[in-house]
Amino acid sequence: MLNKRIITTLFTAFSLSLGSYNVLAESMQQQEAEKLGLEISTEAKFRDTGWNDNTSDMLMLLRNKQGQESIREIKTKTLELLNDGDKSLTIFNKPRDVKGTSFLSFSHPVANDDQWLYLPSLKRVKRISSRNKSGPFMGSEFSFEDLSSFEIEKYNYNYLGDETINGLDSYMVEQFPVDENSGYTRRIVWLDKAEYRVQKIDFYDRKNSLLKTLSYNSYKQYLDKFWRADSALMVNHQSGKSTELKWDNYAFKTGLVDSDFNRNTLKRAR
Repeated sequence: MLNKRIITTLFTAFSLSLGSYNVLAESMQQQEAEKLGLEISTEAKFRDTGWNDNTSDMLMLLRNKQGQESIREIKTKTLELLNDGDKSLTIFNKPRDVKGTSFLSFSHPVANDDQWLYLPSLKRVKRISSRNKSGPFMGSEFSFEDLSSFEIEKYNYNYLGDETINGLDSYMVEQFPVDENSGYTRRIVWLDKAEYRVQKIDFYDRKNSLLKTLSYNSYKQYLDKFWRADSALMVNHQSGKSTELKWDNYAFKTGLVDSDFNRNTLKRAR
């Protein structure tokens, strides 16, 4: 018979071997989850490529904790760049106190985004610092960071599983911002399996607490390929405030060019 010391040694070696196997298995599972999360996000980006440019009319509805509401009328213009992030121009037309305010954003996959805000009351263009990207955009529940186009390189990924949302079988993908100046530790994104459209996003703040939820509604297809939501609702769970966006009059491939998006256009944007 084996003596007690040998049995103990064999048991210890077996336990260590089993522990190493479990660690290796968990590592492989995590790598697979990261790979799948990246693949899902890449497919979503690919399916929304090739629209060149678009314009739309937008209503922004701001609601405070008591439900009081204010409305802003906005014109948006966006230029797709395949070798960089998108360029966008947001122009406020109503009410009078914000009329003429315009916002220009150049998204980049890796480098810090370039963003400028023109305030007609001051008659000057203000550059938005990358350190202030988590700040609120024009008093809304959207941050400057939220207005940047989605670029694959901006995040690391993790596949969390499947879930039904809005009656649609969907993927759940965790996205971790690469930028250290991000206002978020992570986002959880739900994309429907049929068309890879974003259905919902949960945003977690720097303390990893749930901060906001963005929900998209009533998607319509344009040019037989590109999906756009009619509305989106951003709810701030910590403040009780919300901002709803409603889009209308979408137009694609309108002929916008790079020169339509520069700092000089901010002051004369219409």
